Amino acid sequence: MDEKRTIFDYLGQVLTVFGFAILVLNVFCLIFGNSAKDSSSIFSLGGQGISVTTVFQFLVVSVLIVGLRFLFFTDVVIRKMPLWVRTVCMLTTVVVVMAVFAAAFRWFPIHWWQPWAMFFICFGISFLGSCFVMRAKEKAENRQMEEALKRLKEREERLK
Repeated sequence: MDEKRTIFDYLGQVLTVFGFAILVLNVFCLIFGNSAKDSSSIFSLGGQGISVTTVFQFLVVSVLIVGLRFLFFTDVVIRKMPLWVRTVCMLTTVVVVMAVFAAAFRWFPIHWWQPWAMFFICFGISFLGSCFVMRAKEKAENRQMEEALKRLKEREERLK
C-alpha cells in the first residue's frame, strides 16, 4: 500500500537529517574543536559549539540529501533502476555534495587525507546506522501488519 506523502513528511525528514548532523557536529566540537579551530570553519568556535553560518550550511545539505533521497528512492522520477543501483547512486551523489560543500565552505582542509578519512568513517557509520534503523522499522511495521491481518481473519471467522 503506497502512502501519500505531504510536504510535512519531507520537512520531517529534513529536520531528522539536520538534527542528526548537528548532534554529531556538536560531539565532534567537544572532542576535536579546540585542536581543529584554526584549520576548519566547522570548528571556528573551538569547543564552544558551531557557528550559525555552519548550522545553515548543514541545513542546506540536509535539504539536498532529502531531495536526493526523493529522487533516487521514489518511483516518481526513476522507475526501473534496481534498489542497489539507486543506493550506490545516492551515496555517490551525497559524497559529491559533501565534497563540494567541504571545499566551498572550508569545512576542513581538502588536501589533507586525515579529514577525508574521518569523513568517510563517519559517513560509513551513519549509513550503516541508518540501514539498521530502517531495517528495524521495517520489521516492526511488518509485524504490526501481520498482527492486524491476523486479527482481521479472526474477526471474519467469528462472523461466519
